[in-house]
Amino acid sequence: MQNIAGNLVEMLSRIAFPKVGIIDIIQIALIAFFVYQFMVWIKYTHAYTLLKGILVVLLFILVAYIFKMNTILWIFSNLASTLIVGVIVIFQPELRKVLEQLGQKKIMSALIPFDAGKEVKERFTDKTISELVKACFDMGEVKTGALIVIEQEEKLTDYIRTGINVDAILTSQLLINIFEHNTPLHDGAVIVRENRIVAATCYLPLSDNMELSKQLGTRHRAGVGISEQTDSVTIIVSEETGQVSVAQNGRLIRGVNSAKLREILVRAQNKQVVDNSKLRHLLKGRMKHEEEKTH
Repeated sequence: MQNIAGNLVEMLSRIAFPKVGIIDIIQIALIAFFVYQFMVWIKYTHAYTLLKGILVVLLFILVAYIFKMNTILWIFSNLASTLIVGVIVIFQPELRKVLEQLGQKKIMSALIPFDAGKEVKERFTDKTISELVKACFDMGEVKTGALIVIEQEEKLTDYIRTGINVDAILTSQLLINIFEHNTPLHDGAVIVRENRIVAATCYLPLSDNMELSKQLGTRHRAGVGISEQTDSVTIIVSEETGQVSVAQNGRLIRGVNSAKLREILVRAQNKQVVDNSKLRHLLKGRMKHEEEKTH
């Protein structure tokens, strides 16, 4: 036993561990930051599903390598360049988007949160909630049909591309004007991101759920369809009855009142208060302590 321990110590003493300098630490931190940002971006797009498929293929290649399946390895080695080009072509819209977002980011503020005071993090403001509730029930009173999709964590970029860009601050008057009968933008869905109407006349997937009432029209089936495929919250105003319904997680809640709609939107708002002043006060206190020591 002592011989084994001695041999192990001798082997460890022979290993030359690399010297880690300040530049190496900076490089590791930067790589970790960009990998983290990449994973966050992937998580909230449809590319996440595609990435899981690629990981399954890589796992299959690893198994083929372990068991020396030479024919399969030869096929993959010859198709490798084609597959890489294919992945770049498939991811092209997402890659372009992430580069645009990277250019707009404030890197230092993302790395070091020096902002003082308390910061309120929310998907949209209380004013937006009030404008949505008012617009929906004003349209319901005059039986104006509407379909409003509110983006959550998962980005709705693919559906936004099917419509016409609006990019305007959300107000009840604007929503009512969009869905007014015989106007160019009234047909299709409006997509809301944060406090803005991003696009109108967007096409949504229809639900195949056989449990939905046969009395429901295309507008309701589209609202349920988008909620089945994404984590969005969709508000539907019926053109026939003026009822307001909400679709979320593949479920349709029919005939909600203004209080219930506000409650659903407040949950979707996901308001959080983050105290960013702690780090600043900690650093301030440490600097003050060092100054007192020098004096």
